[in-house]
Parts: sequence; structure tokens; C-alpha cells
Amino acid sequence: MTIRTAILGYGRSGSSMHAGGVANNDAFEMIAACDIDPERRQQAADRFGCAVYEDHHEMLRKEQLDLVIIVTRSDQHCDMTCDCLAAGVNVLVTKPWAVNEAEARRMVAAAQDSGKLLMPWLPARWGCDLRRLQQLLADQTIGDVFLVRRIVHSFGTRNDWQTQRRCGGGYLLNWGPHIVDPPVVLLGSRVASIYGRMKQTINPGDVEDVFFVVMNLANGAIVQVEFTIAAEPLPSWFLQGTRGTIVVQGNQFRIHRKVPPAPDATAYAATTSPDEQVIEETVAGALYGDTDEIYAEIAQALRGEREFAVKPADALELSRIFDAIRTASEQDRVVRL
Repeated sequence: MTIRTAILGYGRSGSSMHAGGVANNDAFEMIAACDIDPERRQQAADRFGCAVYEDHHEMLRKEQLDLVIIVTRSDQHCDMTCDCLAAGVNVLVTKPWAVNEAEARRMVAAAQDSGKLLMPWLPARWGCDLRRLQQLLADQTIGDVFLVRRIVHSFGTRNDWQTQRRCGGGYLLNWGPHIVDPPVVLLGSRVASIYGRMKQTINPGDVEDVFFVVMNLANGAIVQVEFTIAAEPLPSWFLQGTRGTIVVQGNQFRIHRKVPPAPDATAYAATTSPDEQVIEETVAGALYGDTDEIYAEIAQALRGEREFAVKPADALELSRIFDAIRTASEQDRVVRL
């Protein structure tokens, strides 16, 4: 079975990441590309020899498709997804798959009505850092983990639709799927309550370029997530456990294993143990997932050989979390889920 594929939105991500995933996997055939920019349409036609369209409704009418990959502005995802599902086509939709919970529920309902697959794109779930951390936690390398911090920084500015609220812009929706979701997946528990703050600092537009979130999980663990404006990086991951700490900067891991001293009722003792094992390692792979690997799994899901790793229910819950972060910031309160 060749998967007859179209890309809706042949911009920066569509033409590179997603088109590359299609081109590098023999299971897919690029049948069509749709974009409002004539130059982008010509690039797709030159690369794949495929049909090109300015309007996705026309594309859905004229082409027999198995999969549409939606890589457009965030505010367009919901309507376009529902259109494609209603036309009887499976959909892969880039992050953030929806602007809010209401849109996410519309998409889930449309998928259920159509009987087609709706696959949210959350590539950080395939990240080499997350996979290694999952191994370390499964092995109880630092005991029971009670606090996970996840931080990404930037000191650049942008001046595109991502700075505009009306387009679904803002760094919470743009970066949140990459850094809010993985720590929750890592700890394997639902989010019980959230406090968050968002702020616009150096970017133009009318949306946040900084967000800070504290999530209390149902299992008692705490997750702290931050996208921040800083000229120097903080650790990308900082995990605290009952038997040590893991510090991650990109692909570099530093694992501190230590057993705290037993309490001594007869004398004041140091609060740290003199015995510590430090392990340094470099983890190979892509921090935000290998696109070719993910597309191979997408092909298997479309052929009925396996379930896709990210379910619509997962992305719906993430939309609920983002809405709660926004509410917590606007109302300066803890939001319970």
C-alpha cells in the first residue's frame, strides 16, 4: 500500500521537516501540496512533480488522498483538520494541534465521526533526552523522582505570525508541546493542578515570549517548566530524586548518585553524604525526535500494523493544560484540572 499524501502548508516546517519525512520513506507518495504562496507551490512541484493548489477545498475535491499533513498557522489547524476528516482523509496535524480545548474537542469529534485517523505531531516524545531519562527513572538511578524542571531559553526575536494572538501565536502554544508534555509523560501521572505566569518581554506583537509553569501531578511529583529569555542557558533538564540528581544540557548528561546520611540524634551532622558517584555521558540522537523514525511509525499506523504513539486524547489533555496555564496567568490563581 502506497500512502497517497498531501502537505497543507509548504512553508519552513512543511517543506523541510515534514516533506523530508515523506521523501525519505518509500511508503509515502507526495500527490499534492497546498499553499497560498505561489513560490512555495512551485518549489513543491519542482521537488515532487506533484499537483499544487492554493485552496485546500479544491485539493480535497480533486485528489484521492490517504493522508493530509497540516503545517499551517495554528489558528487554521482546527478548521482544516475537520475539513480533511470530513472528506474521508486521515490527518497528521503539527503542534499545537489546536488553539484551545474547544477546538481540540471539535477535532476529536470530527475524527470519531469520520472513522479516520487523527494523529497529533508531538515529536519531543521521540527525543533522545526523554528516552534516556525514561530508562534512568525505570532503573531507579536516582531513587524516587519528586521534582522535574524543564527549561528552554532564547535571546532572539521574531516578527512573524507567531507574535500575533489572532493567528494562534505565542510561545506557550509554540514551545509548550515540546517542553510541557515530555516531563508529564516522563513521570507518568496526570496533572492535578497548575500555576502559571506568562509575559511579553522582547518580541513585538501581542503575545507572550516567556512562560513559567508549576504543575502538581496526581502522584505527588512536581513539574516546573519554563521558556525564558536569557543570554546564557540554564540546564535543559534538572531532575531531583531521593538518591541523587540528574542534570542535562542538550545531549550532555551528568548523573549524581548519592545516599543521604542517616539522621544522628546525638550530634549535628552534615546534611550531605561524602559518598557520591558522578556519571557523565553523551546521548546520541535528536532532541526533538527523528522525523524519519516518526514517519515510519505513521506509515505503520496507517497500514493498521500498530497504533500511533500519540493519541488524540493525549493532545486534548495537553490543550486543557495550556488553557489552564493561560487562565492561571490571567487570573493569578491555581487552576485545578
